[in-house]
Amino acid sequence: MKKIKISPSILSADFSQLGNEIKKLEEGGADLIHVDVMDGHFVPNLTIGPPVIKALRKYTKIPFDVHLMIAPVHKYIKDYAEAGADIITVHPEATENLLESINHIKKLNKKVGVSLNPDTKIDVVLDYLDRIDLILIMSVYPGFGGQKFMPEVVKKIEGLNQIKINKKLNFDIEVDGGINFSNYKIVVDAGANILVSGTTIFKENNGDIKKNISTLKLV
Repeated sequence: MKKIKISPSILSADFSQLGNEIKKLEEGGADLIHVDVMDGHFVPNLTIGPPVIKALRKYTKIPFDVHLMIAPVHKYIKDYAEAGADIITVHPEATENLLESINHIKKLNKKVGVSLNPDTKIDVVLDYLDRIDLILIMSVYPGFGGQKFMPEVVKKIEGLNQIKINKKLNFDIEVDGGINFSNYKIVVDAGANILVSGTTIFKENNGDIKKNISTLKLV
């Protein structure tokens, strides 16, 4: 049976209670904590920076899955590594040299993630897949929570998974954007093994986080 990991997005959490919300996610069976970092420039929204991540780090030992939606991203990677990120995911469009940013994250002993927007082709990462730990497929355009899932990205997930199989590579395929109980199995069947979800985990079943995470692991 395929093991699915759940990375709840704290973008949908109660920001006045973030520490407690993270504890609830850990108790509810979360495998990772997804932290969306937005700069109001690369994407049209502002969220949190390294000091907040550093403050939250003490609440759990679960890996922090930090998605950097900031540009230029390269000069800030070290700050997020030092703040407590375990996986650092960058967008190819946000760095002048993707390989340089990948190597920088590696040198900081963090896992490397690269995020592909709905209109970003797999081709941009093909030469680096042996150095990448995680590919984050965006199933919405980044910038806001609560958007509807874009089914056209399923073919991208399938294509990436086929490359992974053919080349015998070992990176994770993570999907973020509008993941809910009606569509999560589609992306898992396509090859995803990590699901990012915010609204569904925090709001469905009257906010029963444990039940919602467990449901998303049923494949």
